Amino acid sequence: MLWPPPLESDENHSAPPDVTGYSSDSSHSRPHSERHIGTIARNTQKYGNAERMETGDGVPVSSRVSAKIQQLVNTLKMPRRPPLREFFVDDFEELLEVQQPDPKQPRPEGAEMLAVSGEALGVVTNWPPSLEAALQRWGTISPKAPCLTSLDTTGKPLYVLTYGKLWSRSIKLAYNILHKLGSKQEPMLRPGDRVALVFPNNDPVAFMVAFYGCLLAEVVPVPIEVPLTRKDAGSQQIGFLLGSCGVTVALTSDACHKGLPKSATGEIPQFRGWPKLLWFVTESKHLSKPPRDWFPHIKDANSDTAYIEIHPLPGNHSLLSSTPSTSPLSAAETIVNVLDFKKDVGLWHGILTSVMNMMHVISVPYSLMKVNPLSWIQKVYHFKAKVACVKSRDMHWALVAHREQKDISLSSLRMLLVADGSNPWSISSCDAFLNVFQSKGLRSEVICPCASSPEALTVAIRRPVEDSSQPPGRGVLSMQGLSYSVVRVDTEERLSVLTVQDVGTVMPGAVVCVVKPEGVPLLCKTDEIGELCVCSVATGTSYYGLTGMTKNTFEVFPVASGGGLVSEYAFVRTGLLGFVGPGGLVFISGKMDGLIMVSGRRHNADDIVATALAVEPMKFVYRGRIAVFCVTVLRDERIVVVAEQRPDSTEEDSFQWMSRVLQAIDSIHGVGVFCLGLVPANTLPKTPLGGIHLSETKQLYLEGGLHPCNVLMCPHTCVTNLPKPRQKQPEIGPASVMVGNLVSGKRIAMASGRDLGQTDDNDQFLFLSEVLQWRSQTTPDHILYTLLSSRGLVSSSLTCLQLHKRAERVAALLLERGGLQEGDHIALVYPPGIDLIAAFYGCLYAGCVPITVRPPHPQNISTTLPTVKMIVEVSRSACVMTTAVICKLLRSKEAVATVDIRNWPPVLDTDDLPKKKPPALYKPCNPDALAYLDFSVSTTGMLAGVQMSHNAVGAFCRSVKLQCELYPSREVAICLDPYCGLGFVLWCLCSVYSGHQSILIPPVELESNPALWLLAVSQLRVRDTFCSYSVMELCTKGLGLQTEALKARGLDLSRVRACVVVAEERPRMSLTHSFSKLFKDLGLHPRSVSTAFGCRVNLAICLQVRVCLCTGTSGPDPTTVYVDMRALRHDRVRLVERGSPHSLPLMESGKILPGVRIIIANPETKGPLGDSHLGEIWVHSAHNGSGYYSGYGEEVLQSDHFTSRLSFGDTSTVWARTGYLGFLRRTELTDASGERHDALYVVGALEEAMELRGMRYHPIDIETSVIRTHKNIMECAVFPWTNLLVVVIELEGSEQEALDLVPMVTKAVLEEHYLIVGVVVVTDIGVIPINSRGEKQRMHLRDGFLQDQLDPIYVAYNM
Repeated sequence: MLWPPPLESDENHSAPPDVTGYSSDSSHSRPHSERHIGTIARNTQKYGNAERMETGDGVPVSSRVSAKIQQLVNTLKMPRRPPLREFFVDDFEELLEVQQPDPKQPRPEGAEMLAVSGEALGVVTNWPPSLEAALQRWGTISPKAPCLTSLDTTGKPLYVLTYGKLWSRSIKLAYNILHKLGSKQEPMLRPGDRVALVFPNNDPVAFMVAFYGCLLAEVVPVPIEVPLTRKDAGSQQIGFLLGSCGVTVALTSDACHKGLPKSATGEIPQFRGWPKLLWFVTESKHLSKPPRDWFPHIKDANSDTAYIEIHPLPGNHSLLSSTPSTSPLSAAETIVNVLDFKKDVGLWHGILTSVMNMMHVISVPYSLMKVNPLSWIQKVYHFKAKVACVKSRDMHWALVAHREQKDISLSSLRMLLVADGSNPWSISSCDAFLNVFQSKGLRSEVICPCASSPEALTVAIRRPVEDSSQPPGRGVLSMQGLSYSVVRVDTEERLSVLTVQDVGTVMPGAVVCVVKPEGVPLLCKTDEIGELCVCSVATGTSYYGLTGMTKNTFEVFPVASGGGLVSEYAFVRTGLLGFVGPGGLVFISGKMDGLIMVSGRRHNADDIVATALAVEPMKFVYRGRIAVFCVTVLRDERIVVVAEQRPDSTEEDSFQWMSRVLQAIDSIHGVGVFCLGLVPANTLPKTPLGGIHLSETKQLYLEGGLHPCNVLMCPHTCVTNLPKPRQKQPEIGPASVMVGNLVSGKRIAMASGRDLGQTDDNDQFLFLSEVLQWRSQTTPDHILYTLLSSRGLVSSSLTCLQLHKRAERVAALLLERGGLQEGDHIALVYPPGIDLIAAFYGCLYAGCVPITVRPPHPQNISTTLPTVKMIVEVSRSACVMTTAVICKLLRSKEAVATVDIRNWPPVLDTDDLPKKKPPALYKPCNPDALAYLDFSVSTTGMLAGVQMSHNAVGAFCRSVKLQCELYPSREVAICLDPYCGLGFVLWCLCSVYSGHQSILIPPVELESNPALWLLAVSQLRVRDTFCSYSVMELCTKGLGLQTEALKARGLDLSRVRACVVVAEERPRMSLTHSFSKLFKDLGLHPRSVSTAFGCRVNLAICLQVRVCLCTGTSGPDPTTVYVDMRALRHDRVRLVERGSPHSLPLMESGKILPGVRIIIANPETKGPLGDSHLGEIWVHSAHNGSGYYSGYGEEVLQSDHFTSRLSFGDTSTVWARTGYLGFLRRTELTDASGERHDALYVVGALEEAMELRGMRYHPIDIETSVIRTHKNIMECAVFPWTNLLVVVIELEGSEQEALDLVPMVTKAVLEEHYLIVGVVVVTDIGVIPINSRGEKQRMHLRDGFLQDQLDPIYVAYNM
C-alpha cells in the first residue's frame, strides 16, 4: 500500500487527501483548482461542532450529524496503522529481480529508413511464360542439350540427363500419376493434390524427373528426406506435416524403395505419425507409355501453389517457384551445384532457374564432398563452369584439403554464389578462399554472397561487376551495439566487433524495408537492426494450412512512424535481421530463429558459435559440430553451448578449452553461458546433409538424453535475477508480540493430550522392575515376548516368570563376576532379541544403569565398531554385556586393527549365566533416579545420551498404553531397532508395563525376506504394528511386484487397525501413500497407516492409532494441509490449495500423547507464537528426558534443551526444546472429549535446516525436487559447504547418463527454490549413508565428501 506523503504545512493533522478517486485527468489546471478549494475550506466559518458543508447540488447545509459523518469519512481516509511485523507482514513474497535497462545503452539516432526498391524487371520478349513451357521448349528445340549431370562417389559422371529425356520422362510420369493410380472412375490424384517426393541426395536425376512430372500432371510436389530408420521417420514431425498437407502418394526411386525400412512381410511399414501412403516407383521401366494423343496441359504462370517446401523449425511452407528473371544467371551456362537440390537455394537454382535458362547443372553429392572436399573445384575446372553454388563450409573444406593441386583453375567462374552469405561469419571463409585461390584464377568480384529465407526465397544477391576496382561493402560493427539492435561502427582492432559483408542489392522487381522484430511492424531507423521484409512476386505465399501464422508472416503491412502504411501491397517477413547500408547495400547480422534474448539484450547464436570457434587451440572439438540454443530458466533465456569433442582429447584439455570459451563469450558478448557441454564425436542429432539438428539437440538436453562427457555449468555468473537475499528483521519485544496476538484475535499455539489417570493395578508401582516382579507372581505363564526368525518361525519366547528368572541370573552375574556398584553404567551390546530384554531388566535388578548399543556389523567392522567404542567411552560404562559371538567379534583381528581393545571395560558373556539368583533385588529409593541412558546419533552426526528417570519411564509406558489401548489380551508386532527412542521403549518396556504380547521382528531379517513382517502380521492376526520408514520402504520397493504372489500365499492385512511408522522427522507422505496404495488389494485399510513423532528430549510426543470404520474411531483422522514453500523459507506458514504453485503437502504427525503439552515458540526470542505460525516445538511432559549425559560435566551447555521457559506469558512452566520446527493448527474436527482437535505439523529439524541467502531451507524439500527431475535418480542428499549447496545424487543406470543430470538438477533447484547449486556429485547407489530409522546421515556424507571418500562417478563444480 502507498502511504500518502505528510502535508508540509503546520496543519498536518487534518485528514489526508482522498486517494480513492480514479480520475486520470492530468491537465495543468487541476492542481491550481485544488489549491483554490483548499483555501476556501480553511476560511469557511464554523457553527459550533458542525462544519459548513455542501450537498451534492452545491447547497450549503449545517448539522452536527453531518460533522460526525465527515469525521467518520476522514477516519476511513486515514492510512491504517502499519501492521505488526511479527504477525502480519508476509515478507516471503520472493520477487525475481527484473533486469533494469542500462541507462548507458546505445539507442538508434538515425532518421527513419525508407523502403528500398530493386531495379525494374525488364520484359523479355519470346521468354517462356512458365517452367512447364520452358521445359517443353528446350525439350523440343534442343533435346540433346545436357540438363543435369549426376556424379558417383568417385566423382565420375554417372548419368547425363538431356532436356529431351527430361521432357519425355516427365510426360510419361505425369500420365501415370494421373491415369494409373486408382481406377478410371476414381483416380487417386487430381490436379492440385499434394504428392511426397522421397529421393536420396545422390540421385538428382530421378528427383528432377519426378518434380517436373508432378508439375506437368498439375499436382503439387512436396520434397522430403528419406526416412532411413523408423526413428528418422518419427523424429522430425514429417508425418504430421504430410498428414496436414493431405499427402497419400509418395514418389521414390527403385534403389531408394529397396533401402526403406521394411516389416517382416517385406512391406514398407506405416511410420510413426505418418499418413497411410502409396509408394510409387518413378523409373521408366515401371511406367506405362502414354497414348500418342495424350498431352499435358501447359499453363502460364499463375498464383496456384507450385510446390511445397518443408522446413522443420517454423512448420511447413507452401511456396511458389521463383520468377525466372530474378536470378542473375545467363542462358546455356554450366553451373556446379554443391547444395541440397531438394530445398532452398539448391532447389531454386539447381532445379528451377536452371531449366528456365536452359542451363547445364553438375550436381556434386554430399557423399563425394565428404571423400574429396576439392571435387567441386575440380568440376568447375573440368566443365569450364561459369557459376558455382556453394556454402561457406564447402569453401572452408576446400581450403583445408588444398595442397597445391596443379590441375585446377577457377578462371572460368563468372559467379561463385555463396548461399549462406547472410551468415555474418561467412566473410572469413570468403576472404580466406580468395586469398588462396586467387593464384588459381579466382577474381574477387566473382564471389557473390546472397541472402535467402524459406519464406521470401532470394532476398538480395551481390551481382558480378565488370569493374573489379570497386570493393565490396564491409562494416565493422560493435557487438554491444548489436545486442541492443543498434548499428555502431567500431574498429577491427577490438575483439568485441562483428565484421559483416554486404549481400548485394535488392532483387529486381522487389521492395525491401526493415521493421521492428516484435509487435507492430514499425519501420526501423537507418542505424537500427530489424527484420527484413520483402514485397515481390517471387516469394512464398503461405504456410500450408496455418492461416494465423501465414497472416503474421506473409501478410505484413509495415507502418511508418506517422502511422501511414509504407505500401498498399503486403510484405513477407524474411526471418533475417539486418539493415540497409549506403548505396542500397543489404547487410545481414543474424537470423530470427537464432536470436537469443537474455536480460533484455539480443544475441545471435551464430555469433556465439563463431566466438567459440575462435578460441585456440581448436584441436579439442569439431569445427562444424557446435550447437548454441537457449532454454528458459527462472523466467529468462539462458545460453547453452554443446560441442562434439574429439576422441583423443583429455579431460583436462577439454576443461581448459571450455573455461576459455566461457571467458571469451563473457568478454566479447557480455553475456554468461548457463551450460557448456562436450559430447562424444558423432552423437549430436544430424540433419540429412550433416549439419546439427538444433531443435532435436535442445530436446535431448531438456530430457537428459545428450550424454555429455564433459559439462561446465555457470549459473553463478549468468543467473542475475534471483530474489534479493532476505534481511533478518530486528528482534520483536514481548509487548508487541502479545499485542499482536490480541489484535489479530489469534490463539496462542498450545495444545495438549488427555490427562494421565491412575486406575490400573500396576500403577501402584513406581518402578518397572517392581511391575515385572508383580507380573511374574500374578501371571507367571503369560507370554510377553515372541521373537521371529527370518523364515517367520518362532525362534524364542519369554513368559513373565521366565523373564524375571533370567533377569535375576543376569543381576547375579553382574554382582558376582562384574563386582559392580549401584549406579554403575552397563553397555548392552546385543543383536535385536530376547537376550537384550533380559539383560536390561537384569541391570535394573542389580541397581545398574543400562545403555543399549547396536553391535558392530561383522561385514563392516571398520565403520561400525568405532561408534560402539565411542558410546561405551562417553557413557562411562563400567562393563560391557554381550553374547559369545559378539564377544569373539570384539576380540577379532579386524576389531584390533580398528580400535584399541586394551582400554575396553570388562566384557561379560551372558550366554552362560550362573544358576543362582542375587541375594536381594535392588529397589531404587528415588523415582527421579536414573533408569537408563538413551544414546543415539542424530542425522547431523551428533552422539548424545539422554537421561531417563524411573518416573519418566513409568509415565512414558502409561501414556503409550492409554494412547494405544494396550492390555494383556492384545498382541503387537514390532519391526523396529531396539536401541534408542520409541523403538527401544516398545521393544523392551511397554510389554512389561501393559502386559500385552510383543511379537518381535528384527528389521535386519527383512533384508533376506522382505515379506517377513507383513506375513507375520497376517498369520498371527495382529491388529497393531509398529515399523520404521526404512522397513516401509524395503517392503514398498521389494514387494511392489509380488502382491499377487503374496495374495496367493494367504497374506491378509484386513485385520490391521493400526500400522504406525515411528520416526523423528516430518511424515513422509509419498512413502506412506505408496505403501497404503500397494497393499490396499491385500486388505490394508488406508486409514490404518499413521505416524508417530518423537525426538531426543521426548521420545514420543505424537502417536496416532487409527481405528477402522467398522469398529469406531479413537479420535479424528490425521489431516493434511498444503503450505507455500516460499513462506516456509521465511519461517512463516501460509496455507494454499492443493496443486498450487510451490505448494508442499504436510501431514499431521499424529495425535498428542496423554500427559503431553505442546507450545510453539520463537526459537530466537523464546516468545509464544500464534496458531498456524512456524516456530520451534516445545514440550512439557512427565516423560521428558532429564538432560544430556556426557560424562564430562558438560551437561550445563545444553541444559536449555530440557529446562527452557518462555520469555513472557506462562513463564513458570518448564519446557523441553525439541529442536524441530513446526506449527499447530486448530481443525474443524473434534476429538473423543468433544473438544476441537489441534493438529501438530512437523516441518523439519533446526540443526538440519540450511541458512542460505538469509532463508531457512529444509534439505528434504530440495531433495524431493531433485529426485523428481529424472527417473534414474534413486536417492539424493543435500548439505551446505562454505555457503555453497552440495547435491549428492545416486544414479541408477549407465555412467554415460551421469552428466545429463547436472544441468537438470541445477535447473530444478533454481526454479523451485531460487538457489544456485554449487556442486553436483553423481555417485553409485548406496553411497548416501542411512541410519536404522531410515534417516539420511547428511553430515557423515559431508565429511566423506570433504575427505574425498565417496568414490563418485562425476563431480561437477558449478561456476
